[in-house]
Amino acid sequence: MMAQLLRLTQYSRNGDLPVIKSTFNAIFALLLAANTLPALANGDAVAGKSKAETCLGCHAQAGYFNVYPSYRVPKLGNQNEAYILDALKEYKSGERSHQTMRANASGWTAQDMADIAAFLTQAGRGKSSFIGTAGNVADGEKKSATCVSCHGPAGAKPILPQYPILAGQYADYLYQVLQAYKIKDHYASRNHQIMNSQVVNLSDQDMHDLAAYFASQEGLTVVARSGKEPQQ
Repeated sequence: MMAQLLRLTQYSRNGDLPVIKSTFNAIFALLLAANTLPALANGDAVAGKSKAETCLGCHAQAGYFNVYPSYRVPKLGNQNEAYILDALKEYKSGERSHQTMRANASGWTAQDMADIAAFLTQAGRGKSSFIGTAGNVADGEKKSATCVSCHGPAGAKPILPQYPILAGQYADYLYQVLQAYKIKDHYASRNHQIMNSQVVNLSDQDMHDLAAYFASQEGLTVVARSGKEPQQ
């Protein structure tokens, strides 16, 4: 962990926010997480492939849209395994609100979720591609200093495996997630002490700009079926 703390300042030199603020936020995040993170279950990617068939119905289709509100379902290929596992547990418990995901996760055991997470993180194919958004990429980069102190340079290498990779994710999905952290009565409100505090002062344009910047980076990909490379 000390090595991670020493690297934080190099992650936060790009942008308008003071380096010290970004570094403090990341140090706080590490100290908080060190006492709360559960051990990662051992997932079997081979077993997870068959268990993830339902997941592939949406996540293996490039640009597939959530019905309401309308946004692209997230790319999961190359995502951190520990993050996917935590997300599945939160859908199962109801901590994360999404009707379809809750229904899917409700029947999975802890081992099922570990296997599915192991498969999905390894199942990315092809390269990320950027779809135009309402945000400004250059402005988003300037505003990203606090974000990258935890999610790593360009959002591609988080300081903890339980944090998501942002690079290459769909911009409209990232925007929806930022709204979910900021708006308490959002249809899918999320509670996370660090994220809730970070987004409170973000404007709608700030969220669009940040989403556009991270979406424009190389990283996550659409999950592939049977080794076939999907179009992004």
